[in-house]
Amino acid sequence: MSKSNYELELLSQIRIVGLPEPAREFKAIKGRRFKWDFAYPDRKILIEVQGDIWAGRRGEQSGHTSGTGLTRDYEKNNLAILNGWKVLYFSGGMIQSGYAVGVIEDALK
Repeated sequence: MSKSNYELELLSQIRIVGLPEPAREFKAIKGRRFKWDFAYPDRKILIEVQGDIWAGRRGEQSGHTSGTGLTRDYEKNNLAILNGWKVLYFSGGMIQSGYAVGVIEDALK
């Protein structure tokens, strides 16, 4: 399943359990191009869907598993934390199992 499909699945779960609608493709750091998949700006919560967390059959790397991609993700995460945000990261499996929506529900309490 693609990252965007996992995003749609998580959004569907958020709606089913009656959580507030999150902002999408949210830029939390002024002057930077970084975007998070979902955000609750009033609660300073950012959500990033990583999708599947394995390399391809031939060892290919995705944007989030290459050295450059990981470095970019670390910088993005660190900037968010330094600016007072809570950052939640979820794999596809965490979304499919319902774990992710449970964590988001707890974070919003």
